[in-house]
This record gives sequence, structure tokens and C-alpha cells, in this order.
Amino acid sequence: MASQQHTLVSPILGTVFKVKVVVGEEVRANQEIVILESMKMEHPVEAGVDGTISSIAVSEGDTIAAGQPLITITPGVVNAYSSEDNASLSPSTERSDLARYNERRHLTTDAARPEAVARRTAKGQRTARANIADLVDDGSFIEYGSFAIAAQRQRRELDDLIRNTPADGLVGGLASVNAKEFGEDAARIAVASYDYTVLAGTQGFLNHRKKDRLFSVAEQLRTPFVLFAEGGGGRPGDTDAAGVAGLDGPAFALFARLSGLVPLVGITSGYCFAGNAALLGCCDVIIATENSNIGMAGPAMIEGGGLGVVKPTDIGPIEVQTHNGVVDVRVADEAEAVAAAKKYLGFFQGATVHWERHDDTTLRTLIPEQRTRVYDVRTVINALADIDSALELRPTFGIGILTTLMRIEGKPVGVIANNPAHLGGAIDADAADKASRFIQLCDAYDIPIVSLCDTPGFMVGPEAEHSAQVRHFGRMFVTAASITVPWTTIVLRKGYGLGAMAMAGGGFHSNAMTVSWPTGEFGGMGLEGAVRLGYSKELAAIEDDDERATLEAKLVARAYEHGSALNMASHVEIDDVIDPAETRARILSIIGSTKSWRARDGKKRPMVDSW
Repeated sequence: MASQQHTLVSPILGTVFKVKVVVGEEVRANQEIVILESMKMEHPVEAGVDGTISSIAVSEGDTIAAGQPLITITPGVVNAYSSEDNASLSPSTERSDLARYNERRHLTTDAARPEAVARRTAKGQRTARANIADLVDDGSFIEYGSFAIAAQRQRRELDDLIRNTPADGLVGGLASVNAKEFGEDAARIAVASYDYTVLAGTQGFLNHRKKDRLFSVAEQLRTPFVLFAEGGGGRPGDTDAAGVAGLDGPAFALFARLSGLVPLVGITSGYCFAGNAALLGCCDVIIATENSNIGMAGPAMIEGGGLGVVKPTDIGPIEVQTHNGVVDVRVADEAEAVAAAKKYLGFFQGATVHWERHDDTTLRTLIPEQRTRVYDVRTVINALADIDSALELRPTFGIGILTTLMRIEGKPVGVIANNPAHLGGAIDADAADKASRFIQLCDAYDIPIVSLCDTPGFMVGPEAEHSAQVRHFGRMFVTAASITVPWTTIVLRKGYGLGAMAMAGGGFHSNAMTVSWPTGEFGGMGLEGAVRLGYSKELAAIEDDDERATLEAKLVARAYEHGSALNMASHVEIDDVIDPAETRARILSIIGSTKSWRARDGKKRPMVDSW
């Protein structure tokens, strides 16, 4: 009995492009036997059954309708697959399109440029890709714009550009950092790194487009942004871009718009000039290596402006940029910079589950019993903080106040602390600016504030007024009045005058809690000054020096007793006097579980002051 015939019909309206079989030929079910063409696209048609071609109803070039018969097949067993058939089904050679892709992909890697990598290594520095790989979690980096090349096709050969200007000197994309500790959602970041091995890390036409794209993606996805900013600024050598000066580019506005929306981390090593420095200056925190030079212009621009010939190493060296407050964290090299960046990011990713703490009783011995003896307030900060959790920002600028991010039982807090080793703890203009900006940073990203107060007040005197401190001190008050995060003030020793009020967010009852250690002492101004001013007539009336000194000491002792922490608490001008060993518990009772900045729609603050 003859087998039932299998008729193959056209699935579409089109043209017969190719008939790949002849009558009498054996075919397999998955074998292409006809190729149709429709709308310039080829549509292969498979046999559908094993068997033998019995008739062919169309010829190449025929126009056919959907459902029209093409070929008839007599079903049946066909010969076993040959080795040649298997070879055709599983080719051992790489497809040409994939091979071309893999070759181009390789040319974007460090492995394709060993000489450039060697030069970088000889300088004691790492490549852009090496820094990113060290920063992000393994396998998490998703690159944007990796096949870009410098916009110089009018002056250089394409192969030269592909081999020598990979990624147009900017490597960037999305990744995660600290995911094991904080989870994937909290760990996601955007990252971009200028590549100094490509045209000195300059800002080219296409790498501007790349970072514009990344800045927009970071805004859309609400991801923190880490920028490795080493480079020479604008690039004059690009030839493929239309326009004159490029001053209409959106990069700087896009990046600045991220301020206050997502944490911005800037890292630099080596030379960072002009446009690169402008982006760096928008960051919440700047981490810089010992060999950094940071300036708003490089040597060529300085010379072009008629300002003389200078060496790049003379422009904004690390000593200058840490002393003046530009750099927040100074590190030895890029490895330390990356480690600091990961630690910094962690404060904005949430609380840690695993932590170790110091014995609370150590806090009882840190303030000297002698009220005029200086001490290092960092010992208090480190004793309060979870072990190895503290990260001080701008330690050599505005040294009258310390600003530190740290954790207490895993929870991030921001600490401002008077430094009695500088001006007795008095607040000067630089310290006020430093504290105000740090308060903004903490509030923008929902980090509670802890203030360690030990100040005789704001700095005074004719010389001090040259620093415009009236305005700088005002910044502390208006900034504190604008925040919503919990603020806890711990008075360690001195709490005098307007400076103490500023350390409490505007006043001792203007925050969530103000408590004092037993060593606390209070007054509208320093006790000695208050006595000399308030009892000037009585003291002046005593001619004997010893007798006058005795009366003054007695009056000071009485004022000290009146302004003691316990007497302040008895009048409810502060909330309590506590055993120093209770400090951590008191802070934890206030900070609770604050909301995450990620849960908000938009910004809490319009921006974080770049200064």
C-alpha cells in the first residue's frame, strides 16, 4: 500500500528564492528544502517529515500565495546521517559574525594593550578597568559604550583608532558593590572611569555622550555614582563632531543634577585637570591618592592664559588640596582609594548585620578630670564606633570640628565633634563650613547625626572677623534648622555660648536629645571670662594681687558649680546627665530605624553643597 503523500505549502505570500532539492532525493524532517523571500527577508521552509521528494510544483522566481502547494514528499525511512551531515549540523568553526565580535571585544580589553598597561604599572598606577574590577562585585559589571572610539576618523585610520582609543577613553556602566552584605538592590551603582592610557584621559566627543547616558541612567535608576576622574580635561583633537566650542554639552548639568539624589563618590590619582576636576568637584566625597594633582586648568591652559609656564606637579598637589578642604580622604594609592570608596558607599547602603564593639566602660576614662587638660576627641569617636567602622572626612581642614561617618551596632551615623586640641574647641569659619556641609550630606541620605560637644563657643576677636565668620557661623544654624534626621547631642565637657547651641542643632531643645557626661560644664560664655566681665568692679577694687586672685578663683568655682551638668539637668535645660557608658544606648534609642533615601521620590534636599 502506497504511503500517504505529504504536501508542503507556502506559509506566506512571497517569491521562491531557492529550491534546494530534486525529485527522488531523500530528505530529513528538519532539512531546509525551499527558501522563500518576502519583504526582502528570507524564510526557510523545512520538509516536516522524513521521506523522498516525489514532485516539485514551483520554480525559482515564482510568485506564490500563502497556502499554495510547493513540494510533495513520500514519507519513509531515509538513510542514517553521515559524518558529513553531522559536521554540517555542528560546525567546528566559529561563525564569522561572532568571530568579528570577539576580535573587537578583545581589542577593548587591557590584554590587547600590554605596552600601555606596562607604562601604567611602571608609574605605580592601575588601568581604568583594573580599578573598576577591584571596586565592583565579581561578574557584576555591565558596560555601556565599550566599542566607542575617539571621534578622529577624519585624521586617523579606523584600525588605529580601534586599537589605540578603546572606549574613547572612558570605561563605564552598571555594577554592584557590597552585595553580599547589603543585598543586590542596595548594592547597585553606576561607575565611570577616565582611562589615562587613552589620550591622557581627556574628555572626547563620544565619551561625553557615554557619560551623559550614564548620568541619565543613574538618575533614572537612583544608583550611587562612582567617578574615577583622572585625566587632562577637554580634548581639542576630535575632528568628527560638528560645532564650535562644545559649550552646549549637558554632561556637567546632568552630573550636578545627581547631587542630593544619589551619593556621588569621586576618586582621583595622578593628574586631574579642567573638566575632569569640575566633575570631581561636584562629588559628595573626594578620595585622592598621594600622587594626585587637582586643578581647574592644566599647564597648557595656564600658559595659554599668559600665566606662565608651570609643571603639572606644581598644580594642586595633595598637600594643598587636603589642607584647603578639597580632598575628603587622602590615601596612599588606588587600591586604598577603592577600599575607602567601598567603605564610604556602605554607609549609604544600610545597616550591617555583623559588627563588633568596644567595652562601653572605656568611655568613662577618656575625658580628663582636670577640666583644663586637653585630650584627643578621636578616642571618644573610636570608642563609640563599631570596631574599624569610622571614616573621617577632611581631617586636615577646619580642624576645630571633626566630621566622621561610623556605625553604632551596625547602624550608620554621622558624627560632628569639637576638637579641644585646636583653639580649645572653639569653632572658626572653616570648621563651621565643614560641619554645615557634612550635616547636609547626612540629611540628604537619611543618616542620623550625633554631635559631641566640647566648645567654649565660636571664635572671637578682630582677626577672626576677617574670615567673614558672621556668615559662616550662620550657615551652621540655617543648615541645622533645615534637616529632618534625628540629631543627638552629647556634651563631653564644655557647652558654652552660641557655639554650643550650634552643636545642638540650634539650641539644647532644638534636637531629639541633649545629654551630658558628668564632666559637662555650661554657660552663656566661658566661666573665667564671665567672672571677669560680671565682677570687674569688685575685682578691680581689690589692690592686693593674691587677694584678687583668690576672689576670682572662688567666683569661678561658684560659677562652675552653677553651670555644672547636674545643675543644668535640675533646671531641665538639658535632657539628662548620663554615665558615659550609657552613651551608645542613648544614641540607639534616638536613631531607631530611619527610612532609606532610596524609598523617596526625588530629592529631599535640592543638592549637597559642593563646599
